[in-house]
Amino acid sequence: MDAGIQQLTDEVQREHELIRRMQDQLHRVVIGQKQMIDRLLMGLLCNGHILLEGVPGLAKTLTVSALAQTINTGFQRIQFTPDLLPADLIGTMIYQQKTGDFVVKKGPIFSNVILADEINRAPAKVQSALLEAMQERQISIGEETFKLEEPFIVLATQNPIEQEGTYPLPEAQVDRFMFKVLVTYPSVEEERTILDRFFEIQETHLEPQCEPADIFRARKLVRSIYIEDKVKDYIVRLVNATRQPKGAGADAVENLIDFGASPRASIYLMLASKAHAFLRGRAYVTPDDVKSIGPDVLRHRVILSYEAEAEEMTPDMVVRKIFDQVETP
Repeated sequence: MDAGIQQLTDEVQREHELIRRMQDQLHRVVIGQKQMIDRLLMGLLCNGHILLEGVPGLAKTLTVSALAQTINTGFQRIQFTPDLLPADLIGTMIYQQKTGDFVVKKGPIFSNVILADEINRAPAKVQSALLEAMQERQISIGEETFKLEEPFIVLATQNPIEQEGTYPLPEAQVDRFMFKVLVTYPSVEEERTILDRFFEIQETHLEPQCEPADIFRARKLVRSIYIEDKVKDYIVRLVNATRQPKGAGADAVENLIDFGASPRASIYLMLASKAHAFLRGRAYVTPDDVKSIGPDVLRHRVILSYEAEAEEMTPDMVVRKIFDQVETP
């Protein structure tokens, strides 16, 4: 086993150079926001979609656009608005007068990296169309179904403070996002650096650092990252604590959760922990990997009770209580 882990570690460190180049390129135009950049790269490595939530002006759109530039593949930015129609997203059938036939005109969703900007401004029908693309990785137009080309990843943004003209995302769609990342303000030092480098950043052009084949190879390696049975058990106990807190040893949240996380959360938490280890050049998962990435995987999958809301608790607070109470291996 030790020899196998050492060989895997050597492979991880070789492939890690690809991630380091992408990180270096992103930090040329994005000051700070290391956690957001790491989560975007993890989503890419795990083939998982990501929801970025933060107030305007925190470089969410800039970071996603910069990430797309570092990959030699397709990119589409879709601005979600209340008047957006499903056909504006997926495409429609166009009548050709000369032939008398209907032909398919594909929409912007037929790309690789999709930036769904202000996703919560779109009405339910548009969100439903996006849901099929995210989960099934296919699009239905008329009677035809089209497979989406890999890699395909949806990176969505939403504004948490403006409610007028917004439509809350359905729980089924929110659950399709691997991560919900809360984007915070930069530090004073980072904001000062933004002022110093503002004009330089505007003129910076990023070069592609990898091809889709490189991403597929890295994904295969991430899946091979070693994870012990006791760490898998730890993941299952954490997720089960969102459903049956008392039985999982998380008595403090027993009356704070109405609905817990699904088995999809366990799968994503395991994959994300492997990607977290990969980004740190390791070929094995530790409980600290699970703790580091856990809140981003669980916060949008926990529906709080009225009692929790009355106490002005947030999903993050409840998830943190779970991590504090469930025994670490």
